[in-house]
Amino acid sequence: MSDVLLDVRDLVVEFPTRKGLVQAVSGVTFELRRGETLALVGESGCGKSTTARAVMQLPRPTSGQIVMDGDDLVAAGKRDLRRMRRRFQMIFQNPIASLNPRKRISEIIEKPLKIAGLLDAGKRRRAVEELLETVGLDPAVAMDKRPHEFSGGQCQRISIARALILEPDLLICDEPVSALDVSIQAQILNLLEDMKQRYDLTMLFISHDLAVVRNVADRVAVMYLGRFCEVGSSEKLFDSPAHPYTRALLSAIPVPDPTVTPKPIEMIQGDLPSPISPPSGCRFRTRCPVASERCAAEVPEMRDLSDGRAVACHHPLIGA
Repeated sequence: MSDVLLDVRDLVVEFPTRKGLVQAVSGVTFELRRGETLALVGESGCGKSTTARAVMQLPRPTSGQIVMDGDDLVAAGKRDLRRMRRRFQMIFQNPIASLNPRKRISEIIEKPLKIAGLLDAGKRRRAVEELLETVGLDPAVAMDKRPHEFSGGQCQRISIARALILEPDLLICDEPVSALDVSIQAQILNLLEDMKQRYDLTMLFISHDLAVVRNVADRVAVMYLGRFCEVGSSEKLFDSPAHPYTRALLSAIPVPDPTVTPKPIEMIQGDLPSPISPPSGCRFRTRCPVASERCAAEVPEMRDLSDGRAVACHHPLIGA
């Protein structure tokens, strides 16, 4: 059995509009190893959620290859894709909006089992009850209620239960705590970590909160305007960023200690360019403090550094 569960190659996602072609994701390549948590980070609009949805085939990518445990998801037909989807599930950013307001909680969590044709009615109900207990909700109270009767944090627990009912191998978390209060965020993050250990999950974690990412991710991929800037272990990336964009993002992380004088934030000049007409060469060059003529003429390719990281920059902050 291969150590790589998910292999994404040259992923491209484009959307036609009246103003032109939106280049949401442009040639992204990465691997996700079994039992690993890979975080995608970057500014809003950089392509994080689009990448995650492309893995889910929601919608299908424009081009590229997505192979999960030997199965090519892009080339799969509808019937094969439905069968494969048992093995990868998604938790969405807005927990309340992602749940059908007309359905009872028992129906919402049970539905994936019914669609997959698994278990009889009695076993499905017992599976729902057990999973609700696992995510910290009382089945006797929750089963017959509807989503509007729960808080945001409780709805996210229900969403997690729905995603785990099929016992998937891969769990894609699209900013699962951004819509929650800070006090609830820690509970949901701890729950996700417990579920990862209990169900032997591999996770793709999308977030713009770098403080959260540092605590949950094994590796981090930094995105800017549809491309990867830097990929590496969480520890190395946070301790010594190799890309100017990564350094700027990390400088904005607040320090939750009133006795510590915060370091000056490294401001990124200018606005995020349009994905309809991205800059030539390096897409970050229009806002980069170390950009050169080469950055405008040549697209930087991902290259490996001596410490095991990869960076797409003509002028990395640490040596190759």
